Amino acid sequence: MKIVNVTALDDTSPTTATEPSSRVAAFLQPRVGGFPRSFWTLWAGTLLNRLGTMVEPFLGLYLTTARGLSLGEAGIVMAIFGTGSIVGQLIGGSMADRIGRRATLSFSMVATGLSMLALGYAQSVPAVVAAAVALGLTIDMYRPASDAMVADLISPAERPRAYGLLFWAINLGFTFSMVLGGTLARQGYLTLFWIDAVTCVLFGVLVWRALPETRPDKSKDDGEPGGFKDVLRDRLMVACTLTMLAYTFVLMQCMTTMPLAMKEQGLGPASYGVVIAVNGIVIVTVQPLVGAWLSRMNHSLVLSVGMAVVGVGFGMFAFATSLWAYATIVLIWTIGEITVAAVAKALVADLAPPHLRGRYGGLWGMAWSAGFLLAPLGGTRLLEIGAPALWLTCGALGLVAGLSQWMLAPAIRRRADFSSH
Repeated sequence: MKIVNVTALDDTSPTTATEPSSRVAAFLQPRVGGFPRSFWTLWAGTLLNRLGTMVEPFLGLYLTTARGLSLGEAGIVMAIFGTGSIVGQLIGGSMADRIGRRATLSFSMVATGLSMLALGYAQSVPAVVAAAVALGLTIDMYRPASDAMVADLISPAERPRAYGLLFWAINLGFTFSMVLGGTLARQGYLTLFWIDAVTCVLFGVLVWRALPETRPDKSKDDGEPGGFKDVLRDRLMVACTLTMLAYTFVLMQCMTTMPLAMKEQGLGPASYGVVIAVNGIVIVTVQPLVGAWLSRMNHSLVLSVGMAVVGVGFGMFAFATSLWAYATIVLIWTIGEITVAAVAKALVADLAPPHLRGRYGGLWGMAWSAGFLLAPLGGTRLLEIGAPALWLTCGALGLVAGLSQWMLAPAIRRRADFSSH
């Protein structure tokens, strides 16, 4: 009888063990399967870097509290930072196409770490401004190279999924760093600068030692024109970039004026850290479930809906007075952010010729950098008028961006149909 019982257990145990694992594999395969090792190395480095991202979200608070600047002065410094980022995106896009994705990524990350420490230790206003310029030039220089590397490694059909996983990694790290950053900020801001700097340098070293160069051979592009003039001649790309600029102005308020507006209502850095962590938690939870589904839809229409939802969400901040109200509204506009992120970079990669991927990414990145520039510059001015003026303006801009992207949808579809033939 004992033998029979053991045999029965042996017969049933493999089925019991393998069925759950098979279900897990079936769930994961369409979401994370099929990517090369180089992509996962880039993904891991991105996650590491974002786990230490603690300076940008608290920059306005750092300038106004630790350095004693007024709202207007802090807005000017952050605008200088944004200007440097715009130039950095242009330089990074050109470098990615000329010297390669790997070298551009590594240089940018190491230089960012050094600039981060310079800003953390700067005491005088001129020193703060100089460090902000250096940090702005380097902090986003890696983005065109990173996006181009994904386009080099991944087939067009799989790019939305790949970019979605990078977006997920960014926010997985962001969720952790915002909560910890809000807590550490109460004890002093210098620790934030050190953590951010170290993770940037580690990312740069990882890329240099573990990633191959993915830029297409020069011989394949011999005779083809290459420069930002060629990118600017693409009117469809320029139109998409302008639409993204309006959207980014709205979204970047969460990292510039939102903590300042909360502070005016008695909600300090710790409260902001908790509220903005809702954004990361929702993205980490929802994006893997809907990313593949959204990527199969019309990219431009998906962008249109997402931008409009973000606009409505930020407009609702005009009526927020409590921690829970802020958290609920963040939940709403995060759904729109997920929708936009599911397809935005894949759309750019599809529009870009292989030999201009870095520069197309640089132009697209300029929308983010310009949005970061205009967000504090315009946002702080509007906040001085009153929080409702700021948030209702953001709501209107988000709706305009969504409508504009919807109007571009037919032209984008025609471009995609032409490219496929």
